[in-house]
Amino acid sequence: MDQTWIALITDLGFPVAVTFYLLHRIETKLNTLIESIVALPEKMR
Repeated sequence: MDQTWIALITDLGFPVAVTFYLLHRIETKLNTLIESIVALPEKMR
């Protein structure tokens, strides 16, 4: 039973960590993009 949990964590741990890292990076870039889009009408005046 213990080996199956260790194998499951080993198999899924790395992809989950990479996914959370990439989601965090994408979130910061999306926030920057949203701020730019919101400020665009004022810059066009």
